[in-house]
Amino acid sequence: MQRWTLDINSPDWQSDPEAEAVCAALLTGELVAVPTETVYGLAADATNPTACARIFAAKGRPQFNPLISHVPTLEAAREHGRFDDRALALADAFWPGPLTLVVPKRTSSAICDLATAGLETVALRVPDGAVMRFLSARTGRPLAAPSANRSGRISPTRAADVISDLGEALSFVIDAGPCAVGIESTIVGLTDATPRLLRPGGIAREDIEKVLGTDLKSPAADAQPDAPAAPGMLLSHYAPNARLLLNAQQADPEDGLLSFGPSPLPGAQQARAEVNLSASGDLTEAAANLFQAMRHLDSSGADTIRVQFIPSFGLGEAINDRLRRAAAPRD
Repeated sequence: MQRWTLDINSPDWQSDPEAEAVCAALLTGELVAVPTETVYGLAADATNPTACARIFAAKGRPQFNPLISHVPTLEAAREHGRFDDRALALADAFWPGPLTLVVPKRTSSAICDLATAGLETVALRVPDGAVMRFLSARTGRPLAAPSANRSGRISPTRAADVISDLGEALSFVIDAGPCAVGIESTIVGLTDATPRLLRPGGIAREDIEKVLGTDLKSPAADAQPDAPAAPGMLLSHYAPNARLLLNAQQADPEDGLLSFGPSPLPGAQQARAEVNLSASGDLTEAAANLFQAMRHLDSSGADTIRVQFIPSFGLGEAINDRLRRAAAPRD
């Protein structure tokens, strides 16, 4: 594994020799950890079944769980998916950015069936992270890129997290510092007449509904747990090794405490470890800090992590979605 420490503010990073080496690795089917604005992604050529199989093997991810393909532009996305007026409106409003659209897959798309889990739909995103867009444009390939961690565990927002989880499976890790958004993209399904929120994420439901002019519905009632329409829909996901308990009323001395807001829980000072996602109660700040805070508390030696109440409006919906899945019973 090679580590490329990249200064994204440097005007000539795209001409760095490391950039060509990374592109060559992707074109030969290797895995590369790539920073985005959401989390670090485990990137591979989405048109290459062998490369995508390496993603599933490295993560220990079930192959019925589809992958998001990242492309540099809306025009590139339309080569792989059929975009109706709703999809075009959302792409215009939020791309590049933390929004994934699940749309009908074009029969002419080169994205392999393994990346779409054999579905007739495809999950597409134009990320705001310049590195992923650059790599897709330079290679001329859509890049499948789930979060760069073991399946079901805490997503990575720093290169060190990726190396700890998956280092031996990687050709390169591109280290561009911490991710700004800190939680995965929002996923909206647009495969029939009813727009559905398949996964809350870095763009709030309310902002998407404003563009669509209608409410987002939940996933279809007949959705199968072993055939999810999009990533992040499995019941148990984002889990630390410690047990996670939600809506705590107090902190216990041997537990970790995930706090939120200006009013600490009783006993907070006696907790084994405590992290406040946002002392001011800012949900955007809390989302950016969530996964790193969970990793810190999980490394504290606590058997249990207690979580203070976090409101569910705006990005709070995505934060609570991650926490509910992290607290769910595990197989």
